[in-house]
Amino acid sequence: MLRMLVATLGTCLGLLAAAAAATSANPAQLDTSSMMSSHRRQKRDWIWNQMHIDEEKNTLLPHYVGKIKSSANSKNAKYLLRGDSAGKVFRVDEKTGDVYAFERLDREKISEYHLVALIVDKNTNKNLEPPSSFTIKVHDVDDNLPVFTRQLFNASVPEMSPAGTSVIRVTAVDADDPTVADHTTVMYHIRKGDDKFSINDFGVISTKTAHLDRETQAKYEIVVEARDAQGKQGESGTATVLVTLQDVNDNFPIFTQAKYTFAVPEDIRVGSPLGSVFVEDPDEPQNRMTKYSIVQGEYRDTFTIETDPTRNEGIIKPIKPLDYERIRQYSFTVEATDPTINLRYLSSSTARNITRIIISVTDVDEPPVFQQPFYHFQLRENQKKPLIGLVLATDPDAARHSIGYSIRRTSDKGQFFRITKQGNIYNEKELDREIYPWYNLTVEAKELDSSGNPTDKESIVQVHIEVLDENDNAPEFAQPYEPKVCEHAAPGQLVVRISAIDKDITPQDVRFRFSLSTEDSNFTLMDNRDNTANITVKYGQFDRERVKVHFLPVLISDNGRPSLTGTNTLAVAVCKCNERGEFTFCEEVAPQVGVSIQALVAIFLCILTIMVITLLIFLRRRLRKEACAHGKSVPEIHEQLVTYDEEGGGEMDTTSYDVSVLNSVRRGGAQPPRTPDTRPPQYAQVQKPPRRGPGVHSAPGEMAAMIEVKKDEADRDGGGPPYDTLHIYGYEGAESIAESLSSLGTDSSASDIDYDFLNDWGPRFKMLAELYSSDPREELLY
Repeated sequence: MLRMLVATLGTCLGLLAAAAAATSANPAQLDTSSMMSSHRRQKRDWIWNQMHIDEEKNTLLPHYVGKIKSSANSKNAKYLLRGDSAGKVFRVDEKTGDVYAFERLDREKISEYHLVALIVDKNTNKNLEPPSSFTIKVHDVDDNLPVFTRQLFNASVPEMSPAGTSVIRVTAVDADDPTVADHTTVMYHIRKGDDKFSINDFGVISTKTAHLDRETQAKYEIVVEARDAQGKQGESGTATVLVTLQDVNDNFPIFTQAKYTFAVPEDIRVGSPLGSVFVEDPDEPQNRMTKYSIVQGEYRDTFTIETDPTRNEGIIKPIKPLDYERIRQYSFTVEATDPTINLRYLSSSTARNITRIIISVTDVDEPPVFQQPFYHFQLRENQKKPLIGLVLATDPDAARHSIGYSIRRTSDKGQFFRITKQGNIYNEKELDREIYPWYNLTVEAKELDSSGNPTDKESIVQVHIEVLDENDNAPEFAQPYEPKVCEHAAPGQLVVRISAIDKDITPQDVRFRFSLSTEDSNFTLMDNRDNTANITVKYGQFDRERVKVHFLPVLISDNGRPSLTGTNTLAVAVCKCNERGEFTFCEEVAPQVGVSIQALVAIFLCILTIMVITLLIFLRRRLRKEACAHGKSVPEIHEQLVTYDEEGGGEMDTTSYDVSVLNSVRRGGAQPPRTPDTRPPQYAQVQKPPRRGPGVHSAPGEMAAMIEVKKDEADRDGGGPPYDTLHIYGYEGAESIAESLSSLGTDSSASDIDYDFLNDWGPRFKMLAELYSSDPREELLY
């Protein structure tokens, strides 16, 4: 009965081993027979108890783990183990199946070992039973201390935080099995810094007091220890926490001095800094929000104080000019506050902080001061040197020096005005609003010393002179009109509509009146009473052959005081038109406009200038004629002939030069005999060799010989001019067809051409006919 029960139990264990082998993570080590159907009955199977072993056992090695046993036990059977740890960590007794551990096990390294049990025949090494996988579990013992995730933690908390404010959470872990009760329970404890901070069971560090002041101590070092449930502790279970206090605006600014004294010159510019006050604030710069203000003193409206955000100082500036002669010392109180501070950090005794400011003004020699920042005067145009206005400056110092005035010539307009020693401004000439309606002057005021000489202390002021308008310009056409009309225009046909403008300031109620200066024309003017007028045809049928352009004077009057009337002329062109009344041909006529008085004066001056110049030229020519009539000496003739800087008047100019000498040369007159009392003639007659017939030239040797003779005569004559004074180039060379180009040795008798026909050409050729007259005795006229 007992054997049956054992056999049945072996069969059940075999089935369980086969199922475990089928699902094992190492199927390569299984025999194919283990894949048999679960419905097949097993006669033999493995038999053993559940295996486990405690870690870190202190007994001698090896440690007994358990026993593996199979129902296929025989004399030739032996047990074997397969797996990564088989033979190294675990071994089995081949006969008994006892499993031993030959190393001390650490669950924190390996918590389970997976092995395969085999029973084989000693002789054949064949499996007597299918292989079976089993697991050896390592039981945990509390052998590890808690370890912090980091050895150093950094944290921060605002200063003056309430007690219990969380700072940071630290974490320590235990490598033991968490499924075993109390093996991984961690307890925290502060070993250093527990007077200011506390820690709970979850590792949260909090403030223990509400008086953590950054200005007293900015950083704290906390040492935290972690213990397990057994109370084990060690150096590896500690960590350091560095807590930095964040600054808050909890300190009130305090002045470094109870009184500040400054000395400034009276000419300091408005808005310029004159001094600074300082406060102490132990907070960090971003929490220093000091605001300065003047709270007491009668001169609070004379100064202001501003905060420099970079240096947290108060800068004092004047907002009004200082005057040593009026006030020599200023005193007021300045308060320093911080509007962003949390008042719960402050006591009522330190809620306000004040200091005293004393400013002493020093005397400075100041420039003159005008009574007004600028001056504006009005003056009617066309006034003759009236008083325009008065500017006045004084010396602000106690010395009260005299003041001299002058107008700075910044433009040409300044020459129209002058200023007296008293500051009275006059205009030097009449002003015309239509040319310049405004004049801007710069007046200088300088202090004068005891001798009346100007010093370097000066001031300037702008003077604006407005020229008021008077009705001194007559109306004129609004634009240059170019009216046209057909020569066959019908009566009443509109020619042009005209309007007017006035150079004067035109009032809103201006009324222009239009009329024709004469009714003796073929046009009619109709005033439209709206500052326009219509020009229409009166009779019609213009005679274009007789008059192509009609000049129509139009009178335009304004309603000013006094009223002025201007005459403007319309040039109406009479045009040819086609049957549809369209212009086909018109005369080009420049538009006629009215001429102003200024233009008439300018035209008259131009005409007068031209007349004077003409008269001077006429008198000059007359004087020169008289001088020629009285004759001139030989040196004078020579002087005129060698002068080349005057073009002369051409052939008609008979007064500039005395050409009698040339005439005598042209006539071929012989040289008068020289006497001891008479000077040799200025120019000798150049005698050309006689002509040898048409086309025959003079021999070069004869001409060259003649030139040498004349040169020798001129060299021996010390009183006469050189031979080339007349620029006589009589010898043109042997190859010249024209022979001599000089006209001095040529007369009409030697010419082959008869010029008498010039007398028949009229008066225009009279002078030329006389020059080439065939009569050698006839005098040349110039």
